[in-house]
Amino acid sequence: MKVRYDLHIHSCLSPCGDEDMTPNNIVNMALLAGLDLVALTDHNSCKNCPAFLQAAERAGLVALPGMELCTAEECHVVCLFSTLDAAMSFNRLVETTLPPVENRPDIFGNQWIMDAEDRVIASVPLLLTTASSISVDEVVQLAREYGGTAFPAHIDRPSYSVTAALGDIPPVGFRAVEVTATGDVDALAAQYPEMRGKPLLLDSDAHYLENIQEAGPWLELPENTPEALIAALNGEFPAVWGR
Repeated sequence: MKVRYDLHIHSCLSPCGDEDMTPNNIVNMALLAGLDLVALTDHNSCKNCPAFLQAAERAGLVALPGMELCTAEECHVVCLFSTLDAAMSFNRLVETTLPPVENRPDIFGNQWIMDAEDRVIASVPLLLTTASSISVDEVVQLAREYGGTAFPAHIDRPSYSVTAALGDIPPVGFRAVEVTATGDVDALAAQYPEMRGKPLLLDSDAHYLENIQEAGPWLELPENTPEALIAALNGEFPAVWGR
């Protein structure tokens, strides 16, 4: 079946995320956009995933917990998990790898943790946009140890991508890559052979509700479940995809 997705969305937990990016608002916007499968991927944290998954289940939308990890090299890598328990365990690991830099909401923005009714219940005191001490060489294996998957984010961007930081897509086991809507896929494939033959994911990286993408990009999955998506992105069966 063709599953139309957006696997890179930020909530109001990300300091650069708009405060309207609440769990229920994201879910409802995804439904309006005609999406079948979505993931919440805040910077270096999964702490809004419990509320997000509750809101999605209530609305009948298939959703995954995730994180946009900033590696030690300042590469952004999207990590997705099939279960909330796995995501929160990974979150606890990442917390131990972040530098002790406090957030300044007046400069960087708030980092709100919400419940499933979109009520603020806490905030994260550490700044979530810093680099962890986890290397890009480790992240694929780490994500898989937690039952998940990992792929490099927005490889065509001039900052916070593996190509910007390292000059290439490192051969560390990525089985999919993310390219933005404005990326020249043919030119990128000629420049970075490591991306050839892999699903080229197109996600919104939305920080505002209006940026959540309309249904379009799709993956052919045996069923619309987090487990099937993880298996596809880990190369457990030949992926069929379209942008």
